Amino acid sequence: MRVESIHDGDRDPDKGHGSSDMDQSGHDSPHALASTPHGDFDKLKETFGLHTDDFMRMGNKAEMSDDDLCTELGDQESPETWRMAAHRVCFRYTAAKPFTWLVRHAQGIHNVAGEKDHKAYMSYEYFDAHLTQLGWQQVDNLRKHVHSSGLIKKLDLVITSPLLRTIQTAVGVFGGKGYTDGMNTLPLMVANAGNSGRAAISSLNCPPFLAVELCREHLGVHPCDKRSSISEYEQLFPAVDFSMIESDDDSLWEADVRETNEAVGTRGIKFLNWLFTRQEKEIAIVTHSGFLFHTLAAFGNDCHPIVKKEICTHFANCELRSMVIADRSMIGSDSSSTTNYPGKIPPGPDLPSAVADELNQEKDPHN
Repeated sequence: MRVESIHDGDRDPDKGHGSSDMDQSGHDSPHALASTPHGDFDKLKETFGLHTDDFMRMGNKAEMSDDDLCTELGDQESPETWRMAAHRVCFRYTAAKPFTWLVRHAQGIHNVAGEKDHKAYMSYEYFDAHLTQLGWQQVDNLRKHVHSSGLIKKLDLVITSPLLRTIQTAVGVFGGKGYTDGMNTLPLMVANAGNSGRAAISSLNCPPFLAVELCREHLGVHPCDKRSSISEYEQLFPAVDFSMIESDDDSLWEADVRETNEAVGTRGIKFLNWLFTRQEKEIAIVTHSGFLFHTLAAFGNDCHPIVKKEICTHFANCELRSMVIADRSMIGSDSSSTTNYPGKIPPGPDLPSAVADELNQEKDPHN
């Protein structure tokens, strides 16, 4: 089994994907293979002047040695480039289990305040930060995209981090239409949940929603990353499943200890390994910039440098990228480049708190 990812590296929904592989043996450290840099399948064919059957041969020869690969395919480019191309093509002819869409939450009040003043991340004024009105506009635009692209009809499950801004984003993008009293079902979100100023959202005609602690943002120190109680969330988001969360109060967040980047990456790999055990095939995951960055960095830590650079770019608010866990022994469907979404529409401050921390340390290394 392999894990591969495709990524909107060019910030264009129709361009720029790379892939990488992860060993599914259950170990914390994944084994990542090289994959192609920017460029879609047709661009790759044009670049190397090859036909589809040539690429099928490349997929079949993906595990060959460098010398054998050059002998088989010619010396137009370096062995590493050919190997990257081969692994890119392998994605095109694999069966996905599951195919996932990664989404960073829309703009939160902490993003705006923290970009103006880093100290805002330390303020309890932004405890469990909710979305801004611009953030809700970003949600509306991504919602239009997932409906117009047909993605909403494919999804079997939506997983969300159990923080207010991610839950709001998840139900706003992937939830049903408006909820009215008397419906024979629970609402996904009640009216004005988390100071949203939004109408209630129905749980009809949409995937189920599951909250998972493993895909939370960096733990500790920043109040914006501390969650509210589950009992409070259950009142605001009645149809979201919080059963996997063991503690009502946030027992993971510590006021004086910030989770390390390495620990976030390790937690992310644990999340991916758990994800592979799910029976659903098509899953959307709504999470955070720091979690995504450090998880994908760990996921691709021995990728080719070009690929590692590509997959380790920070997500914009409400950006959507896709990743697939694939079995190479099976023949599957084509990739879904048209479902990727650049996010940040409309644009606005979206500085992740982890990036703000790094910038602040560079300015004042003694801080």
